[in-house]
Amino acid sequence: MRDLANNIGAVQVVAPAVLSATDTSAAIDLLGFESAAIVINTGAIVSAGDFTAKLTECDTSGGTYTDVAAAHLVGTFPASLEADSVVKVGYIGTKRYLKTVITKNGGTSIAAGAVIVKGHPHDAPVA
Repeated sequence: MRDLANNIGAVQVVAPAVLSATDTSAAIDLLGFESAAIVINTGAIVSAGDFTAKLTECDTSGGTYTDVAAAHLVGTFPASLEADSVVKVGYIGTKRYLKTVITKNGGTSIAAGAVIVKGHPHDAPVA
């Protein structure tokens, strides 16, 4: 039997909401997992909202986060998030902590939510 649910950890990093400013998530700890992906789900955009997304990484939870290099991503983030869409980008870097950043570049707002899916657990099943 193929079972994905017991082999991943999912962490909500942006609760579904209408964002009218830049949103930076709390630090997500990847300890115990060998891979991760971010999934962003969008809804309506108001007043030509221009929002971009990225991942940042760090070795410590409270350290200085830097943008994840393109070489450590599987896929790319769009130049601007579109309404009513799903964006999926994998992370293959080696840092322990990740943060998502959804940046407001213009316009009024976007309805969005984001989840980090942690994969390849050291111990399965994952609770």
